[in-house]
Amino acid sequence: MALKKSELYSSLWASCDELRGGMDASQYKDYVLVLLFIKYISDKYAGKPFAAIKIPAGASFADMVKLKGKKDIGDQINKTIIAPLAAANSQLSQADFPDFNDPNKLGSGKDMVDRLTNLIGIFENPALDFSRNRADGDDILGDAYEFLMRHFATESGKSKGQFYTPAEVSRIMARVIGIGQTETSPDTTVLDPTCGSSSLLLKVADEARTPVSLYGQEKDSATSGLARMNMILHDYPTAEIKQGNTLANPLFKDGDGLKLFDFVVANPPFSDKRWSNGVDPENDPYDRFSHFGVPPGKQGDYAYLLHIIRSLKSTGKGACILPHGVLFRGNAEAAIRQKLIRSGYLKGIIGLPANLFYGTGIPACILVLDKEHAAARKGIFMIDASAGFQKDGNKNRLRSRDIHKIVDAFTKGVEIDGYSRMVPVAEIEKNDFNLNLPRYIDNREAEDTQDIEAHLQGGIPEADLEGLAETWAVCPGLRKSLFKANRPGYLDLTVETGALKETIHGHPEFAAFVEGTEKHFATWRDAMAKSLRQLEPACQPKQVIHDLSEGLLAHYLGQLLLDAYAVYQHLMDYWAETMQDDVYLIAADGWKAETYRILVEDKKGKTKDKGWTCDLVPKSLVVARYFAQELDDIESATADLEALVSAQTELEEEHGGEEGAFGEFEKINAAAVKARLKELKAGGDDADERAVLKEWLDLSEEISSLKKVIKDAEAKLDAAAYAQYPKLTEGEVKTLVVEDKWLATLGTAIHGEIDRIEQALTGRVKELADRYATPMPAMTDRVAELEAKVAAHLERMGFA
Repeated sequence: MALKKSELYSSLWASCDELRGGMDASQYKDYVLVLLFIKYISDKYAGKPFAAIKIPAGASFADMVKLKGKKDIGDQINKTIIAPLAAANSQLSQADFPDFNDPNKLGSGKDMVDRLTNLIGIFENPALDFSRNRADGDDILGDAYEFLMRHFATESGKSKGQFYTPAEVSRIMARVIGIGQTETSPDTTVLDPTCGSSSLLLKVADEARTPVSLYGQEKDSATSGLARMNMILHDYPTAEIKQGNTLANPLFKDGDGLKLFDFVVANPPFSDKRWSNGVDPENDPYDRFSHFGVPPGKQGDYAYLLHIIRSLKSTGKGACILPHGVLFRGNAEAAIRQKLIRSGYLKGIIGLPANLFYGTGIPACILVLDKEHAAARKGIFMIDASAGFQKDGNKNRLRSRDIHKIVDAFTKGVEIDGYSRMVPVAEIEKNDFNLNLPRYIDNREAEDTQDIEAHLQGGIPEADLEGLAETWAVCPGLRKSLFKANRPGYLDLTVETGALKETIHGHPEFAAFVEGTEKHFATWRDAMAKSLRQLEPACQPKQVIHDLSEGLLAHYLGQLLLDAYAVYQHLMDYWAETMQDDVYLIAADGWKAETYRILVEDKKGKTKDKGWTCDLVPKSLVVARYFAQELDDIESATADLEALVSAQTELEEEHGGEEGAFGEFEKINAAAVKARLKELKAGGDDADERAVLKEWLDLSEEISSLKKVIKDAEAKLDAAAYAQYPKLTEGEVKTLVVEDKWLATLGTAIHGEIDRIEQALTGRVKELADRYATPMPAMTDRVAELEAKVAAHLERMGFA
């Protein structure tokens, strides 16, 4: 049975984290990722004489496994595994690898032996077999590396999480620079001058139509080693990753000048106070500062930006993440900003939410550069996406819908109120070249105004209902049935607020809207059912979700009242939770509904059988389709059981006081009730108490009997369902998975959007009705009336 992708990642992380001990996550990641790397290159290249990576005899992962438990395991890994690998491959260096014999990090003696032995053991998991993987962006390996990187960045704290750019931000940058729309080839060059572990560079490569040539430079030696390994893991073994300070010593040159690239992306350190160490800006041999000016000595943001601009060809495109301060800070930066705007190189600015990045909580922006069309540029396209995110632990994270909305708005030049617009350079000049986004985009929510006249005279202001204009456009008759004229510009609600939801839900126009949206979903569902049933082993899961999600988004764009991006997010959430694992199972094994036992080891080391399950086709689906009557019988019996238990509980509460039949019971159970009945005499004063206890006992026996019936029926149903799986044809499995599982779940989630619209409309109308229900004069009269009553009471009590 194939291990689910999500389970593999989480178990990999949990195992690694458990072995970390007291070591800092930022250092421990080096050991874990190196082991993942050695496992991968061994699986993929060992025994292949002309492979891109050479694995010397005795230096594979299998040879590392042989070192488990040996006293000198750390020293042997360094000498017999890592040293030969580094010597045999020019793109690797011994300095790229951490020291596996470092007692300060790994412990000494038995501690080191145990830790390294256990760590190697994690990567012996049969599910981590990379021999068949092509590492084409749709394999377990690349995503496992990304998963571990993100978790290590989260754990590494503020100062040490800067080796990783969140994948969501990387995806936006890769798309807005336009590499996906460019005719690329291996001659197309991409540079990241501050590449970290190269996740951003790889996202750009993923977006290109063909393989491209990748170049990266990273100051930190351990991180540049990870970047080189990351490139090999993602099938870019010839990528050039160099170690050094980009500003003081750029290592990609063409003669004495900088090498020029088709695309440049970067996430440099924010506001680097030491950027000028080793740099003489006034006499820069690479001519980076002569045209735009020298950045301030303690603020390095523009130094990195100017390096990027200088590294771009005349047709080059780029993107750089920088703190918001670059948009509005004064002095030397203001002068650079003015020249940058006038140059036409700045194509766009995308403002991101705060607290996205691992090294800092401050909000950042993406500056998008385009030299090719600079001369004709008359404006800068701005997006304020600061409000689109979800909380994820102590960080914020961009959702799929947020990424898609940013990319759509930017690449299509879509102007959206409070979100995006093309700002003419003339308008920027009037603002003294200040690029602070709130000057050009007002993303504040409209204030909910209080109408003084309505408070004094009653009635709901018509102006307040204009905020629901899209709803009235779909359901004009609904507005007429909910409101009647009070006086010019003011309306009264025609129904009680308690009946609002029912009135809206039952209105023919709203019912027609609901029916229309359900038909709209059914059109997409039926087309997708046909497409999804054609999935075959070796299908590409990432291509599957791309085609599916893009089709769904396009299908819902332009639909009134429904937010197409919210609908899209439902699919992306379901993909992450369930559907991704299902499609990977199908890609690996085909449409097989295989059951397996759930075996759990208890604290004493004994294995217990906790029943069975099936990942692709859950038991509930088989039961619902093939054993509906048996399920109905169990549910009916369960309802009867609940009624009996409820009756018994009511009896206990009714007779539970001091004088009641159960008043003196420490614990009410069958044994205690039977014992009490033996004590009581037949007839006489005890008759009522006997009757209550007898009724309780009868109920208890019925409950016990019904529980047994239900238990037997459930066991019989469980056995029947288990026996059904081997009988399922491939066509039946497809029906269960595609129609009953995937599309039914999505249908329910998307229908929730209609419920949200109904609730929002009901809530808003009720809020306005309640707000102006009692005019101020009526309130004043009521207050006076109550004051008079209180005064009269006080007078009667003798208080003048």
